[in-house]
Amino acid sequence: MPRFYCPEPLVVGATITLPDAIAHHLHVLRMETGAQVTLFDGTGGEYAASLTSLEKRRATAEVKLFTPREAELPHAITLAQALPEGSKMEWIIEKAVELGATAIQPLAAQRCVVRLSADRASKKAAHWQGIIVAAAEQSGRNRLPHLADIADFSAWIGQHDMHRRILLTPRAEQPLSDWARHHPPQPVTLMIGPEGGFSDAEEKAALDHGALALSMGPRILRTETAGLAALSALTALWGAM
Repeated sequence: MPRFYCPEPLVVGATITLPDAIAHHLHVLRMETGAQVTLFDGTGGEYAASLTSLEKRRATAEVKLFTPREAELPHAITLAQALPEGSKMEWIIEKAVELGATAIQPLAAQRCVVRLSADRASKKAAHWQGIIVAAAEQSGRNRLPHLADIADFSAWIGQHDMHRRILLTPRAEQPLSDWARHHPPQPVTLMIGPEGGFSDAEEKAALDHGALALSMGPRILRTETAGLAALSALTALWGAM
């Protein structure tokens, strides 16, 4: 059954006008009046709905039934990802959502090749939000991961964070897997550097602010691989797969 994110509040028994993008998607799928769809508004749970009208640019649906189904991890994991080159960030965000990341924190680090103006950053954020929505629809999640504004690393690292921050670096002696086996599931923030990694000064600043340095083992992973591998490892080791 097709699943769609509907940002409007959903109430059982109500007939709602679906967003234009959903109406267009339904038209492309050649769905007809009476067809069943699943809707979610991002606040938790999902709704079964029936299409009551369908035109090329307009569609309505009657909300039939609420199901409190969730597909979230039992522990919050934030991916703090330094901006990579090209379109890698889009792929990272999509896969992080599929794997259950609770939040995405883009970081502007010293070795980042990508430098975004305020206007470009705003456009990127809107594009990334669309990727989050599509990935949540596809993966069966009923809550949208939070996308934070791009933050300068030096300013972000000094902010207070209730979650334990894990700095993934090949210079660390203890592997992430070893640490996770000996610690209970808990909210964490995974810090991933850009191509070339975080600078020595950035790693020192992270450690000075309480970050825990861990490695991903003897192999050096690319920036687009490291965070997703770490996210997968934690969810597997902590029994959330």
